[in-house]
Amino acid sequence: MKSQINILRQLQELVLTRDEHHQTGDGSHLDSLNDSIAAMQEKLEPQVAALYARLYKKSHVVISAMSNGCCAACGMQVPIAQGQQVRIAQHIVACSNCGRILFADDADAVRNVSAGAKDDEPKTGISRFSAEELMIVDLKSDDRVAAISELAAAMEAGKFIDNADNLVSAAMDRESVLSTAMGDGIAFPHARGVEGGGLTLAMGVSEKGIDWDGENTVNIVFLSAIPVAVSAFYLRLMSGLMQTFTKAANRDAVMAAKDSAALWKALCKATRTSVK
Repeated sequence: MKSQINILRQLQELVLTRDEHHQTGDGSHLDSLNDSIAAMQEKLEPQVAALYARLYKKSHVVISAMSNGCCAACGMQVPIAQGQQVRIAQHIVACSNCGRILFADDADAVRNVSAGAKDDEPKTGISRFSAEELMIVDLKSDDRVAAISELAAAMEAGKFIDNADNLVSAAMDRESVLSTAMGDGIAFPHARGVEGGGLTLAMGVSEKGIDWDGENTVNIVFLSAIPVAVSAFYLRLMSGLMQTFTKAANRDAVMAAKDSAALWKALCKATRTSVK
């Protein structure tokens, strides 16, 4: 059954990638994504396929990690005996609360430790997901792996995640499915299933530009660590950022920032109406 769990995880990533493309892409890759999804679905055993189809009607997040003994999607504590069944993976185990299929969280998966940017003031807008220490005004990198690594290192240094290397690896796995360069010199690399805290966003700019995928040069990079429970919300955040930075004036404002404080101020100002 472990092979079926792995297929479900790959299938979910493809579906969520298609959702992103619907939200922010030009539709040019929908046919290839649909073909990949159909091919992956054919690998499911009939009983698993029927369960998948039933769950998919309720939410595109069909499968969830069991993280720290809880369903990462709904937060419900998994009974000890059931948790052991999830780890053994001899058959499909569903969360008793939300019904999603559970799988054992990878031992080396990146964790969102949520220790950074804490204070007594309530967060609003983009500050719910990011902070000044996650702003890099002059990315040194010429390629996307190195650029993602710079931003992931800032997340780890600020104690927002526990392992930058694992985040980079997960983000590059996502890039291998479909490039996150979205036009206008903007890219949205990200990794889903980063459990332990909230959605975290880092931002970097490069005046010289980064060769992202052989086809796109990127000047503004948003790296996100996404808990599975907020996968749907991430699409709205991504849409808000796209809406903001399709405007040249907003791109020019962040590119003109001279330090992290100025970049943070420009980001907050630009997104005050588009990111709630």
